[in-house]
This record gives sequence, structure tokens and C-alpha cells, in this order.
Amino acid sequence: MRHAVQRRWYPPVLAMAALVLLPLSVLLLSWQHIDGAIWEHLWATQLPRLLGNTLTLLGGVGFGVTVLGVSLAWLTSLCQFPGRRWLDWALMLPFAIPAYVLAFVFVGLLDFAGPLQTLLREGFGSGVRLPRVRSTGGVIIVLVLVFYPYVYLLARTAFLAQGRGLMEAARVLGHSPWQAFWRVALPMARPAIGAGVALAMMETLADFGAVAVFNFDTFTTAIYKTWYGFFSLASAAQLASLLLVAVVLVLYGERRARGAAHVGSERARGQLRYPLRGWKAFAASFWCGLVLACAFVVPVLQLLVWCWQRGRFDLDERYLGLILHTLYLGALAALLTVALALVLAFARRLAPTPVIGAGVGLANLGYALPGSVLAVSIMLAFSYLDRTLVVPLAGRPLLLGSLAALLLAYLVRFMAVAYGPLESSLAKIRPSLPEASRSLGVAGPRLFWRVYLPLLVPGVLSAALLVFVDVLKEMPATLLMRPFGWDTLAVRVFEMTSEGEWARASLPALTLVLVGLLPVIGLIRRSARRIGQSQ
Repeated sequence: MRHAVQRRWYPPVLAMAALVLLPLSVLLLSWQHIDGAIWEHLWATQLPRLLGNTLTLLGGVGFGVTVLGVSLAWLTSLCQFPGRRWLDWALMLPFAIPAYVLAFVFVGLLDFAGPLQTLLREGFGSGVRLPRVRSTGGVIIVLVLVFYPYVYLLARTAFLAQGRGLMEAARVLGHSPWQAFWRVALPMARPAIGAGVALAMMETLADFGAVAVFNFDTFTTAIYKTWYGFFSLASAAQLASLLLVAVVLVLYGERRARGAAHVGSERARGQLRYPLRGWKAFAASFWCGLVLACAFVVPVLQLLVWCWQRGRFDLDERYLGLILHTLYLGALAALLTVALALVLAFARRLAPTPVIGAGVGLANLGYALPGSVLAVSIMLAFSYLDRTLVVPLAGRPLLLGSLAALLLAYLVRFMAVAYGPLESSLAKIRPSLPEASRSLGVAGPRLFWRVYLPLLVPGVLSAALLVFVDVLKEMPATLLMRPFGWDTLAVRVFEMTSEGEWARASLPALTLVLVGLLPVIGLIRRSARRIGQSQ
């Protein structure tokens, strides 16, 4: 009987796993027909450069986020210096800024005609020029500033969890703080650091908006140009499959690195911070403050200035329409994704079989798929369905370019984002509670509504908020798949930055930043509670 109840969960879980396998299978099938002329042109003019740019970007961002994230995590978690208490949480604020927003702010601020270089020429003569911001180094710096919080947050948590006893033992053995960092803290934190670097590199591979602002061609920009330039959806899918191979390699490398490391199991017993004095304290405060200023304070201030100068005049009916479209898509995607993620979480809890475990794992792999890859694969599948099924029945295509296609991309992409908080909240409910409810005659749907749901409300709200904000900031999938007339704030930012209208892009960009602060504030509060409990 128990096995029969467990098998009831198989159809929904396997159906959601199939949604993730659909893009993968479509990408593989796209290689059945190769347009030799397009690929010959791509190989002669773009592919070697795209490969070199992508590898350079991955290497630069991987190195940069490691240095930035680990150094900041070490200073704020295990050192004492002026400003440490507020810098500890303030360094998470760059999570709220989309990469393409920081990119156009940097270009607008530091370009030859920007305000900074204009002031320098007026003050020191026309011969004064800063290094060119539209360069490989420029795009690497921007992506490092956007993605370092992944490494910072995970490394900080790992350092705090290592326990006071380990640091005390290192000091008893005569190690200086620097030696203790290299020989004790860093090797133990390597799995967490590797996970953060892998996340940053996957986001780098998936980025479209920032590299488009810098005119820095990568596989994501090539997918867009192949689709809209050559009007070849199959060739775009083939490029997307190559990008997916790179994502798989990054994931494989991170898993190997995590598996080769040994994680310490000592329980944290408060914090032993090294007091920094003199020039060391000043250097620590300056370094943390400089990163925060470049990654959050200066960009937000520049957006406010541009918004006051020009952006506020775009606050009209069209802008309100953009907000309504954006909120509608975000709310609908959050509702759909959280509902299906709840099904996965309950299936994993109530039917813990190998089949269910494998299905849930597959359903959560979508977050590793870049938005451009999802867009191309889903549109290719829907184009085939339109040609073979819909057009013969309805007389016109209904799936290609529809709202359903875009929502499917959001669902596959952000299922893992919703599943994490829900699984964590469900794990806190002891099995004895629903068992007691069943003994009192509360079972089936009433058990969910009266027992589970009230206890899951915090997790549901957190999951919905995370998905909502991610959908608002998602650019590649929205740009490629939106129905006609369904422009969003992210699309508006892309249109204005493509024309060099930095000031006019400030209003939608500032709106996205303010909305993105909501989950970051929640993350900061949760982190503060954990630190308070460990002390």
C-alpha cells in the first residue's frame, strides 16, 4: 500500500523533470541539420574570437571573484577593524544590482564623453585620458564586482563555521594570522569557495546584457545575433549547445573540487577575531569600503543623478505599462514556480524513493541553463509543434512567441531557486505533527491547508520573492521570447543602452535595483540571526 501511495508522486515529478530534459533534447536534435554556409561564416569571422573572449572572461572573473570574495570574507568574519560591523552586511548589497545595470553605469561614467573624464580634462588639460573602459579588463572588472558576493557569502559562512578552537590551536602552534589563514582556514573553506566561484562562472557564461553594453562578443551575444541576424533558429540552438557544454564543464570541475576537499565538522563556538591596528586597520577599512563604493554606492548615486536629470521625464503611461508587464510576469512566474516546487518538495518528503530523488534532481538542474540557451531550445521546440500540430488545426501558429513559452522558460530556469527555501521549511516540520493530525481525523487536502501551509508560509514567501526578483532581472530569455508588445523594465534597459541613452535607462534600472534590495535585506537579516545564535 505504501508503495502505491509513493507511486502517485511519480507522474508530476517525472513530468517536471521532462521539462528540463526538453531543452537538452532539442539542442541535441538541432545538429541533425547543419547550415554549412552560416557555420563557415561563423568560423571564419567569429568563432575563434568568441571562444577566446569566453575563456578570457571565465578566467578573469574566476580569479577576480576568488581574490575579492575570499579577502573580504576573511577580513569581515575573523578580523576586527573600524567599520567591520556594518561592512559585514553592506558588502552583500551588490547582490541587488543586475550585471547589465552596473555595466552601463560604468561605461556612462568612465567613457571618454562621461562626466569623470570631462572633469579631468577641464581641470588638468585635454591630454588627460583614463584607460579605455570598453575593454576586456573593463568587462571583467564589472562582472567581478557584480558576482563576488557569491564567493563572499559562502566563504564568510565557511570561516564562521570553522570554530574558535581551530584558530586557537593554530596560534598555540605559533602560526601568525596570515599563516593560519593559508594553512587552516583556507583549505577547510575550499569547498564553499569552489561552489561560489562555480556560481559566478555560470552567471558569467549566462550573461548577455553586460557584455552587450561593452560590445564584447561571447557565445550569448552570438546566439542573439545568429537568431536575429541570420534568422537561423537551428544555428542559434547549435551555438547554445556549445555554451551548455561549457556550463557542464564548470559544474563538473566544481563537483570534483568539492569532492576532493575535506570539510571540517567542528561546531562554531563564537568568533576569535584578530584585532588590526595602525596601517593594517586602515588598509582593511579602505579595501572593504572601496569595493562597496565601486560595486554599489557610486552606481546607485549615478543612477539617481541621471534619473533626476533625464529619467524622471520618462515617467509616463508607457513606463507604467512597462512596470505592469514586469510585475505581471514576475507574479505569474512566481506563483507557477512556487506551486510546482511545492509538489517536488512534498514528493521528496513523502515518497523518498530513488526515482523521486532522481526526478527532483533533474527538475532542479534548470538553474544551470543560461537564459539564452533555454530561450533558443524552447522556441525551437514550439516552432516544430506549431508547424506540425497547431497550424493544421488552428490555421496559425499559437505557441511561438507566446506568453506560455516565456513562462515555461522562467519555470525551468528558476525552479531550483524556489525549491531550496521550500525544502528547508518543510524539513523543519517534524513528522510527528502530521501524524498527530491524521490521528485526529485531519488528512488529505485538509492536512495541507490546516497544518502544512501555515508552517510553510515563511518559506513560500521567501521562495516567491526570490523567483519574482529573478524574473524581473532576467534579460536574455525575456528579450528573445517576449510576446509582441510585452516589453519589460529589463528590455527597456537593453533598448536604451543599445542606443547609448544612459540617462534614459536610469529610471527602469533604478527600479530594478530597489526591487532587488528586498531579498538582499532578507538575506542580511537571516545572516545576522545566524551570527547572533552562534555567539
